[in-house]
Amino acid sequence: MAHCISDEECYLYIAFEDPVDAIATAERDAPGSDEEAFVLSVPEVEFDGCPDFFPEGCGLAVLQGDPAEDNADALLRLTPGTTVPMHWHTSVERMILLSGEFRVNYQGQAPVVIGAFDYAYGPPKLPHDARCLEQEDDCLLFIAFEDPVDAVDIRGGNVPNRGRR
Repeated sequence: MAHCISDEECYLYIAFEDPVDAIATAERDAPGSDEEAFVLSVPEVEFDGCPDFFPEGCGLAVLQGDPAEDNADALLRLTPGTTVPMHWHTSVERMILLSGEFRVNYQGQAPVVIGAFDYAYGPPKLPHDARCLEQEDDCLLFIAFEDPVDAVDIRGGNVPNRGRR
């Protein structure tokens, strides 16, 4: 059960990992889970370094999961003017920009600028770069990865085989 207790609108992003059905039930009849629920406050999250080839001005915080072994959720913080070089991922990435303005350029597609609360989907093995546009706020991006993930730098010819000829 959730309630918005703010005077402003509340935004809730929900991503399910498996097929799902919402079942109305009384709390006392609800089935239990052996997983623990948790809540993180973004201002309290500690940001570590990003992948080696990402520039300064980048911070990464894994919120849950182990990106090398299973699905994971993370926050990526970029200072204004920071460009992430062309790279690709081994997993699908589902993203919501929480603050700032962000330009993403997927190979073979026109660049797109997204703003706060915009959603973006990136398929695996699709090279892309990104830039936090010049503005007052940092770009803060929530990213959900579906599978074990690695960011692969394409400089030096490390281009993925996407099954096309």
